[in-house]
Amino acid sequence: MSHPLFSLSGGLYVVTGGTRGIGRAVSFRLAREGATVIANYVRGHAAAEALANAARDESLAISLCRADLTLPKGIEALTKAATAASDRLRGLVYCAATGVHKPYEELTLRHYDWTFALNIRAFFELVKRLLPHFSPGASIVAISSPGAVRTVPGYAAIGASKGALDALARHLAVELAPRGIRVNIVSPGAVATEAWGAIPDAEARLTQLADRTPLGRLVSADEVALAVLYLCSEAGRAIVGHTLVVDGGASLPL
Repeated sequence: MSHPLFSLSGGLYVVTGGTRGIGRAVSFRLAREGATVIANYVRGHAAAEALANAARDESLAISLCRADLTLPKGIEALTKAATAASDRLRGLVYCAATGVHKPYEELTLRHYDWTFALNIRAFFELVKRLLPHFSPGASIVAISSPGAVRTVPGYAAIGASKGALDALARHLAVELAPRGIRVNIVSPGAVATEAWGAIPDAEARLTQLADRTPLGRLVSADEVALAVLYLCSEAGRAIVGHTLVVDGGASLPL
């Protein structure tokens, strides 16, 4: 049994991008601590169904909400699902992300708009819609990236969007704290999820990153989810506007 400070019993949490990769791990971790979770997704029906089946096997309160957050109707659908029990909406974990891995010269405005539509604009809109429904003590966690603060090959559009996400989250942390809503950022190191399939030379990059990490390995999605749990729980009640880096020490100046 976990420590009561980490219990999320009775709370409702929305996890965007909650059926794959880090989002999937977050959905399970929060639900295992007693939360009711709405796991949002758009594509990947097999992954969503697998999550739902696994949740039933563990008797976890995880439901699915298919909604494209780049569209007004998607924001509306997820808001409606989340506010059906508005008296216990305790958190939002924004894991949804997309982007194009190309050098700047090959990027187009379409790439830019597509990336920013999900990575930052949808976050802005969703928080605004959910804001009146958060209960006191609620927590918002934005999942960022090392590319928000340092350069990564082929990451200009995504890195810029994550930098914007970080900036907005910090401003929200100051503005929403008086309302009893804490906002923080989790910046994971490299996690070997299927998202790496879209990255050139992914295997070589992952090996290189693991070799230069003091832990000697990549961090796991569940280790990132544990950091999210901490920020959502009573144990993290004094953490506001912080960027929690979960990378096994990879970003240390060695």
